[in-house]
Amino acid sequence: MHRNRIAERTKKVSVSRRVIQILSTLGINSYIPDFQKFSIYQGPIKGLCAPGLNCYACPFARTSCPIGSLQHFIVIRQFPRYVLGYIGAVGVLFGRAFCGWLCPFGFLQELLKKLSKFRVKVSKTWGNLKYLLLAIMIPAVFFTYEPLFCKLCPAGTIEGALPIMLSPLWSDLSSLISYRFVVKILIAVLFVVLFVVIRRPFCRFVCPLGAIWGFFNKMSVFRFSIQSEDCIKCDLCQEVCPMDIRIYEDPNHYDCIRCLKCVYACPKNLIRLEALGAPVIKPGSSKERPRVSPQL
Repeated sequence: MHRNRIAERTKKVSVSRRVIQILSTLGINSYIPDFQKFSIYQGPIKGLCAPGLNCYACPFARTSCPIGSLQHFIVIRQFPRYVLGYIGAVGVLFGRAFCGWLCPFGFLQELLKKLSKFRVKVSKTWGNLKYLLLAIMIPAVFFTYEPLFCKLCPAGTIEGALPIMLSPLWSDLSSLISYRFVVKILIAVLFVVLFVVIRRPFCRFVCPLGAIWGFFNKMSVFRFSIQSEDCIKCDLCQEVCPMDIRIYEDPNHYDCIRCLKCVYACPKNLIRLEALGAPVIKPGSSKERPRVSPQL
């Protein structure tokens, strides 16, 4: 009964977000390869960055992964002006909102979590792991001339390697399998299991793109504010949050993906979304507050 009441309060924003996530995933991966002469899309927009983690090697991908592109420029010793400009512009405007609304890999994690109501609580301390990985990744790529994150990334395995294994290319590539490919598969399997029992674990503990965008949350154009003095600490915000955050502790937490579910779940209407200090979504507005969420 409790969960049904929360779902009803957040239904409108949840449905809207799910539609946008689907459209984003299909738009980014809208290329239909010729399976007789199989190839990965190399058209004019392949040089553009996707609005989230989406592997370059995915046969359906029309754009490139920002983290993969960043590593590529480090390897070839060119300053990644476009990639850093893109990541910075998104961060300044929206903070980490693209993670919550447009990222295909984040969307996949949320879908798999729906397979089970069982939930494992993980210490917030593990959230620091993504910053450590980001700090290690850049010098490691620079000195090894290898896009190391891509070689182990579960998004690359699920979105890129698995579809290629089902394609005609695999007959030639299968002879090149090494222990690293086996490790890559095992990492992907581990994360798929974690996706079912933990809310967005890759986003919270590993993703370097989310780590970068998270730095902008406290200074972005769009930010949250909360009347904390009136908060009753009912923790309904944490109950609906895909990132398991208590928004009243930090309205612009580094992990917040601006999904807006907490805004609509708050029983006292204390949370609001602002742009440069001006309210965009006001708590309690009959126009903005939904009457009825998909399952959490």
